[in-house]
Amino acid sequence: QVQLVESGGGLVQAGGSLRLSCAASGRSFTMYTMGWLRQAPGKEREFIAAISWISGATYYADSVKGRFTMPTDNAKNTVYLQMNSLKPEDTAVYYCAARSNIGVITTPDYTYWGQGTQVAVSS
Repeated sequence: QVQLVESGGGLVQAGGSLRLSCAASGRSFTMYTMGWLRQAPGKEREFIAAISWISGATYYADSVKGRFTMPTDNAKNTVYLQMNSLKPEDTAVYYCAARSNIGVITTPDYTYWGQGTQVAVSS
């Protein structure tokens, strides 16, 4: 089992950058596929990024591709969501999540969740 704690959300102007952190405890996150999902008010949850340590695969949704990346720090057992060129439509609560390495990288069904962190992008 793994526990996840996100941090780094806040308010930023359009075009700016933010980096979210997801610290994992309990087990090394290299045993899991790690993902980032977000939910904007009144909208369905959106699966936006993932990394699989078993296959080395990464996934980025079209809505964030080219703007967001998912760097990691193995020593700190932390994954990040680096968000550049932010847009007002990126405003949402962002969740870090983990699941087993079974399934393809685009599998959106996550088992373990962080508490979420709010990101607001002003125009």
